[in-house]
Amino acid sequence: MSDKNKLIQSINQQGPGFIKMMGGKLVDLDMDNKACTFEFNIGTDFCHSIDVVQGGFVTAMLDAAMSHAVFVCDQEIVNVSSLEIKTSYLAATRAGKLRVEGWVIKQSYKTAFMESRIYNQDDELTATASSVAKLIRAPKPD
Repeated sequence: MSDKNKLIQSINQQGPGFIKMMGGKLVDLDMDNKACTFEFNIGTDFCHSIDVVQGGFVTAMLDAAMSHAVFVCDQEIVNVSSLEIKTSYLAATRAGKLRVEGWVIKQSYKTAFMESRIYNQDDELTATASSVAKLIRAPKPD
């Protein structure tokens, strides 16, 4: 198993419960471009209007992909605290298999600017997000 696959497996095992609850898992990462890809298999329990995923869950998926792009690519970061998230709903995001891509646009020592996108099973873009986050780093050893 490659180092990349080991890291993906480790992240999936240790990930937050809400990602697993929504049928999510990290499927790819690109350390050079500070990007990652998740797949979510959303059931109708997260929907209104029969099969339309509620907007808060859409934002949660987008946020998970963005924040993981920061965590995965900078091992010193122990927490990502959102300062602002903007979600744009371009089409109804329906229950089923979704691909969510997140990446870092720019990062400093304390702040990251990120973006993400959700695609449905037909590869249609249904929502996008941008975020600014405060980065919390592990304390330096004395």
